[in-house]
Amino acid sequence: MEKVNDNMKLKHYIDKYNINSFFLKDLTPYMELLSFNKNEYICKCNDTLKYFYFLVHGKIKVYLLLKNGKSLLLRFYKPLSVIGDIEFINNNYAISNIQALEETLFIGIPMNILRKLALDDTVFLKYIINSLGCKLDKNSKASSINLLYPLENRLASYILAISSTNDEYYDVSEISTYKLTEMADLLGTSYRHLLRTINKLCNENIIKKYKNSIVILNKKELERLAGDIYE
Repeated sequence: MEKVNDNMKLKHYIDKYNINSFFLKDLTPYMELLSFNKNEYICKCNDTLKYFYFLVHGKIKVYLLLKNGKSLLLRFYKPLSVIGDIEFINNNYAISNIQALEETLFIGIPMNILRKLALDDTVFLKYIINSLGCKLDKNSKASSINLLYPLENRLASYILAISSTNDEYYDVSEISTYKLTEMADLLGTSYRHLLRTINKLCNENIIKKYKNSIVILNKKELERLAGDIYE
């Protein structure tokens, strides 16, 4: 994590997402712009969260590490999302692993300051309740998707989510295949089943494997397969 000392950029994101409207008091003096690199962890399970985070740029993934050593993908998040709502209420440790999929920016407020200033803030508490309600709804849908949707659809959604391309003219984006075992765990499938599904999409010219990467060839078809899973 790196603090970005750019007050104009900080103000830009505060205004863009109207973050001051979430509080009764003006907490701008306590807000910091924080940067995380690609693959850097924002927090790991059982970490003490030092900040309440507003995701204002980039993408992150949230997953659990199960007792059997495998991982379970819970959700991808884009702006505007928050990290620390549960921890703010319960004063607990982080309950999941949260990792940046690309360079990300957060507006962070130190958790100890936020508890002092906003624990009785009805506007902020209402925002927290709405945030938790949305997360509960999305996690319920994610659980249903894992049970009901074929791996082909879940894989399409995953590839789109971790793809960092922002190019409007080309549908090509490379994704590392070094950790296919980890990808299989996150998608709740076996390594062999994942390979079969990747090969199927390759044969249909939707993606291709090139050295240690997956390259998107047909983004529209990938989006069609992902359907309502990908947001």
